[in-house]
Amino acid sequence: MYTDFKTLPDGARVWVYQASRSLSDADVLAIEQRLKPALGDWAAHGQPLLASAQVVENRFVVVGVDEGYNLPSGCSIDASVRTLREIGQQLSVDFFDRSAAIRQADGSVGTFALPAIKAAVADGTIQPDTPVFNTLVKTKAEFLTDWQIRAADSWLKRYFSSITA
Repeated sequence: MYTDFKTLPDGARVWVYQASRSLSDADVLAIEQRLKPALGDWAAHGQPLLASAQVVENRFVVVGVDEGYNLPSGCSIDASVRTLREIGQQLSVDFFDRSAAIRQADGSVGTFALPAIKAAVADGTIQPDTPVFNTLVKTKAEFLTDWQIRAADSWLKRYFSSITA
């Protein structure tokens, strides 16, 4: 069953899918039009799941499920991943992008492919206080409080220890 993301409890499980490019407003509308019915029919072992999704920053798709209502199964999670892959193919976007996403000085979202992160840290493009989008959040509460964190507090911290003066 589909519900508004705001109505999900703070303990709801979330998955964050990062798009490989900025999404246009038309892309966002297409994603919402496809996800709403898919999540409305989402089930685990025949039991309906109470779920929602939202597109954030025209770059991230956040899917949430109320595990207190019914628990998702491995097969149901696989089904949601397949849906995101299909939407990605339709829109020519990869929702499984593993680059680092940061908040740039102009407020936009910038991304750095894994091989480019060390150089971005070395040249000061990414600094310890640079806001990073934390796609590793596990619950709605974490999403609300720890969605953007300092680079030094994220998985990028290892790159700062390797910088020599």
